Amino acid sequence: MMKKILVAVFMLTLMVSIGCASDSNSNSINSKDSKNSSNITWVENLEDGIVIAKKENKNILINFTGSDWCIWCKRLNGEVFTQKQFADYAKKNLVLVKLDFPRNTPQSEVTKQYNNNLARKYGIQGFPTIILLDKNGNFVYQTGYQEGGADNYVKHLSQIFSKI
Repeated sequence: MMKKILVAVFMLTLMVSIGCASDSNSNSINSKDSKNSSNITWVENLEDGIVIAKKENKNILINFTGSDWCIWCKRLNGEVFTQKQFADYAKKNLVLVKLDFPRNTPQSEVTKQYNNNLARKYGIQGFPTIILLDKNGNFVYQTGYQEGGADNYVKHLSQIFSKI
C-alpha cells in the first residue's frame, strides 16, 4: 500500500514538473490586472466555495494552477481570468476556487496538503486543470487552457453549463 502511494506521489510530481504561476495564501484572493478593469474574487477552500455557490445559486470553477512557474497557467490567467469579459461572466455565474501549487511562493503545510488531497480526488495530472462543478459540488466537466481569449472561454463554459 505504501509503495502504491509513493508511486502515485512520484507520478504526480513528475507530471507536474513536465506540465508546466503566485498569489497570497489567504482564503480570498482579489485578482486585478493593471491593464484590465476586471476585479474578481477567488476563494482557496472548496468547502467555502460550495457554501457560497449554494447561497448564490452559482456553479463552481476550480483552477488547479502552478501560478509562479507554469507557462500555460500564466497564459490562462493573462488571456482569460484577468479580462473584463470573463470577470463579468464569473460575477454572475461562478464561484471561483483557486488551488495553487507554486514552486517559489511559500505555502503552509496545511494548504499544501489540502491542495494535494483535492488534486488526488479529481485526478489532476497537469496544470492548468479546470474542474467545473454544479452549485452542490457535483462534478460537471474537466477542461484547461483554451485558445481564443476570454470571449471564447466564456462561450466554452456557457456551453458546458448549459447541458446541466
